Amino acid sequence: MFRKITEEPSLYNHLEDMTVHDLLVDINTEDKKVAFVVEKAIPQIEKLVTLLVPRMQKGGRLFYMGAGTSGRLGVLDASEIPPTFGVSANHVIGLIAGGDVALRNAVENAEDDTQQGWKDLVKHQVNTTDTVVGIAASGTTPYVVGALHECRAHGILTGCITSNPGTPMATEADVPIEMVVGPEFVTGSSRMKSGTGQKMILNMISTSVMIRLGRVKGNKMVNMQLTNKKLVDRGTRMLVDELGLEYGHAQRLLLMYGSVEKALEAYKG
Repeated sequence: MFRKITEEPSLYNHLEDMTVHDLLVDINTEDKKVAFVVEKAIPQIEKLVTLLVPRMQKGGRLFYMGAGTSGRLGVLDASEIPPTFGVSANHVIGLIAGGDVALRNAVENAEDDTQQGWKDLVKHQVNTTDTVVGIAASGTTPYVVGALHECRAHGILTGCITSNPGTPMATEADVPIEMVVGPEFVTGSSRMKSGTGQKMILNMISTSVMIRLGRVKGNKMVNMQLTNKKLVDRGTRMLVDELGLEYGHAQRLLLMYGSVEKALEAYKG
């Protein structure tokens, strides 16, 4: 039986008797541990990204799967990829137990169905060019474990992010990422340190993949979608800096071509 650290008692007690200041200081003390734990997982994160990039270059997709907080974080990361890097919403897909309604509301027993995760993937015509990453602090979520098991049976690359060592989910993952952050400040509340660590790792995975896929130039989001005035201004200033153009000229060029990268190619070509 593996050790379920995510359910172990908090290192703090009598929280209701603490002052607001002490609560905040102690939560922050626990949060400081997360980055160091994620650092230890970099070799596993690197392995997953290294396998992901060539698969996505060939048209493969990245799926995130989770329930509750973990599922929401996966959907969040996936939803930020199109506007940030200018790729379609089909490149990175977030699936959550219970469907989209579970993004705002708890869906009773949704995560306990061992078959539904695979069914959700089949709806997206998952195939052997794709990669599926399960996210579960506990490492035991049936929705995720069942999906990863079926993925491996069908020759689909699998990864996972968990806060417990040696979990059932990790045994179903080709590349398990274990970031053991220890007991939560509020016992069992994995939306705290575990969720913070998951968000950090998801940022690392998706950002490094998109950079390797050529969606960033220098250090700039040259493929971002121009969905508001702030982003149009940011893109315009990129062109001003890169091409030495007057602001109005740069903005007209940007709006004509729809992205910084396309405007640069057109102007220099």
